[in-house]
Amino acid sequence: MPISRLLVLFLFVTSLLLGSCTSGYQRLLKSPDVNKKYEAAIQYYDKGDYFRAGTLLEDLIPLLKGRPEAEKAQFYFANTNYKQRNYVLSAFYFKSFTDTYPNSEYAEEASYLHAKSLFLDSPGYELDQTNTISALESIQDFLNRYGESKFKAEVDGMSQELQKKLENKAFESARLYYSLRYNQAAVVALTNFQLNYPASAYAEQAAFLRISAQYAWAQESIEEKQRERFLEVVSFYQQFVDAYPQSKNLKAALTMYDTSQSEISRLKSVPTAAK
Repeated sequence: MPISRLLVLFLFVTSLLLGSCTSGYQRLLKSPDVNKKYEAAIQYYDKGDYFRAGTLLEDLIPLLKGRPEAEKAQFYFANTNYKQRNYVLSAFYFKSFTDTYPNSEYAEEASYLHAKSLFLDSPGYELDQTNTISALESIQDFLNRYGESKFKAEVDGMSQELQKKLENKAFESARLYYSLRYNQAAVVALTNFQLNYPASAYAEQAAFLRISAQYAWAQESIEEKQRERFLEVVSFYQQFVDAYPQSKNLKAALTMYDTSQSEISRLKSVPTAAK
């Protein structure tokens, strides 16, 4: 038989098989037989066909209320969304599951997958971090409930990654204020960053930028307020030198310190205004 005819025959048989499978699935969707649909949904799930399993389970869940199969159906349905990377939906359905079945054999895994769904839905650090904070809260809730869980190491890793994202966000936001010359806002943001992330890899850079922002703020201030603001430059510099005596920015920081000392001496006779 010519190869072209074999190919046509193969495609014909394949289309018949696919058509048979599709029509069988469509009949299941329309079937009023709850047991048959449930068994088919579990079979699709076990085969990794999460779309068909999820579609059937979504139809079945309201029909299974009060039956023992309802618990498994809801967990599997949540997981079909997770497997299809519908993380917003999977987070919602896993949370709904744990609220409904807090003592289920699936409760721990559902709580873990709820946290992981939120973790996977967390955006890059340059975007709004509301979802990241929600993910961290979910992770902490999981660890409080299941401190000895087999998922603990992975969840701890997720937490560290999210914390790093918030750290990056806080530093970049503070640096943006500095770059835009919003010096007062930069000083506040950099101070908060140092308080919240004292062991950060950005800590030295943040400390130097705080001196620079405070120095610029003092320079641009009205004369009555300059002395107190230059005094802050001196204080920030002393903290910087104590913490980073070998910093590559030491010379630049010293220049700002020396100028601030000179300005403080000059301004001694100027009355200090109220903050």
